[in-house]
Amino acid sequence: MAQKPLRLLACGDVEGKFDVLFNRVRAIQKKSGNFDLLLCVGNFFGSTPDAEWEEYKTGIKKAPIQTYVLGANNQETVKYFQDADGCELAENITYLGRKGIFTGSSGLQIVYLSGTESLDEPVPGYSFSPKDVSSLRTMLCSTSQFKGVDILLTSPWPKYVGNFGNSSGEVDTKKCGSALVSSLATGLKPRYHFAALEKTYYERLPYRNHIVLQENAQHATRFIALANVGNPEKKKYLYAFSIVPMKLMDTAELVKQPPDVTENPYRKSGKEASIGKQIPAPEEETACQFFFDLNEKQGRKRSSTGRDSKSSPHPKQPRKPPQPPGPCWFCLASPEVEKHLVVNIGTHCYLALAKGGLCDDHVLILPIGHYQSVVELSAEVVEEVEKYKATLRRFFKSRGERCVLFERNYKSHHLQLQVIPVPLSCCTTDDIKDAFITQAQEQQIELLEIPEHSDIKQIAQPGAAYFYVELDTGEKLFHRIKKNFPLQFGREVLASEAILNIPDKSDWRQCQISKEEEETLACRFRKDFEPFDFTLDD
Repeated sequence: MAQKPLRLLACGDVEGKFDVLFNRVRAIQKKSGNFDLLLCVGNFFGSTPDAEWEEYKTGIKKAPIQTYVLGANNQETVKYFQDADGCELAENITYLGRKGIFTGSSGLQIVYLSGTESLDEPVPGYSFSPKDVSSLRTMLCSTSQFKGVDILLTSPWPKYVGNFGNSSGEVDTKKCGSALVSSLATGLKPRYHFAALEKTYYERLPYRNHIVLQENAQHATRFIALANVGNPEKKKYLYAFSIVPMKLMDTAELVKQPPDVTENPYRKSGKEASIGKQIPAPEEETACQFFFDLNEKQGRKRSSTGRDSKSSPHPKQPRKPPQPPGPCWFCLASPEVEKHLVVNIGTHCYLALAKGGLCDDHVLILPIGHYQSVVELSAEVVEEVEKYKATLRRFFKSRGERCVLFERNYKSHHLQLQVIPVPLSCCTTDDIKDAFITQAQEQQIELLEIPEHSDIKQIAQPGAAYFYVELDTGEKLFHRIKKNFPLQFGREVLASEAILNIPDKSDWRQCQISKEEEETLACRFRKDFEPFDFTLDD
């Protein structure tokens, strides 16, 4: 027999308007039937006279539902909460306490944290500290069986909660809110998280609590911020919902992902992830094929080891790449290649300026032989692709830029790994990531974050269509194309106002220049790139 759901109400800042709140609850219950609990976050007491509260405190009036409230958020209201461990304030109205876990007879688990964030010592009576948050996390997360909690109650919003989500209105979630609450929400994985204090209503799209393709599926979290009771703008301050306690649910039902689920807003940011990270120096390739230099020594053959051809009588023969079914614009041996755009040649790959590039230094990493996608590359080609990626990152970093890489294996025949520099002053890595995820959601494209050191070959099979983005921090986003996909999606995101602010350049055909201009740009790039070129002779 299925477990009957609990029917709960959550409320924002009451601010002493008890009659308004409880009259509204009575009206709802009269219309929709009784609810089991009312949970209040934010400021329960206000700066209004105590006459109204006295009627409830003395029993003249009674709350129509069992009500649980959080503690003070300012010095003025500390006086109402005498017992830090919680106590009954009036009939049917209970103060939960400064922090802890409330488990109902049904098994419903509610974690609560009263007050606002403080990094000061001693911590004021209306605040919580990093130690408070740490103790809550340790109390719950230390067991291997821990999956999450049903409900988290805090007064402040968690910082960054708007990342990857729908608009939070006038509240800037990158500046507003508590980073400690974000940390708590990350660890506790609540199914519902309620907060207040900002005098507005915001129901964020549900977000994942697992890393796609790295961790088993887990339940999603819904964050709901509620407005203040009786606000003149009639913003929502009361939220009704039904919930079956997590411990009574079937796992498959619990981890079902809502159709509008987003990435976790609190995942380690690109900036944090890059701290102390250094790109290892690439190892030299040992295979020995011959190509012509494009520098001032043009015309003299060189080997990939930097030695003359006669010094290696028995060169290692790399695996022969597959042959194209017809003429290919990107196989280096093909007469269709516009060789004036080629700016560097390695053993297995080469660099070329993009035709109709987003900017002057927009380049492509391409395999010399015919490969359709990264998934199909042989090991030695993958190794050199990684060399080029690492070298280009260092090159662009020296010029005050970060680079974004993407590949679209859809309606293309030869791998083109697009590399676009973005000025550091233009935006952060997180801004770029947000732009990709936001625009993907707007176009109903499921863009998944994948593990930093993952191999695309583990995710996509040869021949599978996909779109893939790699940020300068190593963070990666992946979309498996099932039917249709906008061909210019990668360019559109980077050209948007949020990133390069050149929306008129989203289509490469609108960006073409003369061959003479292309030759000038290519010549300049070769010269600038030379100090970083790992293919040059010793």
